[in-house]
Amino acid sequence: MLLSIALLVGILSVPAFAQDSCSLLHRQTQAFSDAGQRGDGAAMARMLDPKVIFFNETGEKATRADMAGAMPPAGGTPIRNIATTDWDCTVYGDVAVTSFIDVLEQGKPSEMKFRSVETWRKERAAWMIIGSETLTLAQDPDTVVLEPKALNEYAGSYEAEAGMKFTFARKGGDLVASLNGGAETAQKAQARDIFFTPGHGSTPKVFQRGDDGKITGFIYLRGKNSIVFKRMV
Repeated sequence: MLLSIALLVGILSVPAFAQDSCSLLHRQTQAFSDAGQRGDGAAMARMLDPKVIFFNETGEKATRADMAGAMPPAGGTPIRNIATTDWDCTVYGDVAVTSFIDVLEQGKPSEMKFRSVETWRKERAAWMIIGSETLTLAQDPDTVVLEPKALNEYAGSYEAEAGMKFTFARKGGDLVASLNGGAETAQKAQARDIFFTPGHGSTPKVFQRGDDGKITGFIYLRGKNSIVFKRMV
């Protein structure tokens, strides 16, 4: 009976331990982000394992020594506020995996967001980061409203050599698009001749015009894999 009670107490204490550890890691994560904005390399180094595998938002690999050598911004440079949000944490004994979004204020109302996944290991009484990867979250640009008459110019069918076909149509005050006969998606204008699908503002469609001003096609900007579409109808 005593053994059973001891086992039960041990089982029930695990969630509390995990919750306390996750709360501590949340505070340490915020402190690490704050130190990065201040250029406080010593503070960051204290939370990094010597063999940490760390990739920043640019895709570059950084070592503990790289971050320990960080310098404060030049005098007079404002230190931007950063908030750790969308926190998630799971503890596996002396290892924890966390994910979060850092919201960096660029000067109101502008902000940038970064998604990170980090792995921590408890070494004696301290939690240390052993792995980290950060991605910049793409955010849609501001939109402009075009007159229905202007939207009519984009309506039609467009094809690419890869056998892809886009069909655009105006519906009320909106422009919608369908890829290869699939479901229609709303298209928002970033500027005249530049449209994007909400949630995918980093891959816009840039329409092209001939010498007569009429639309001849568009380029689906996807970095190195951009696709050129020619107007068919």
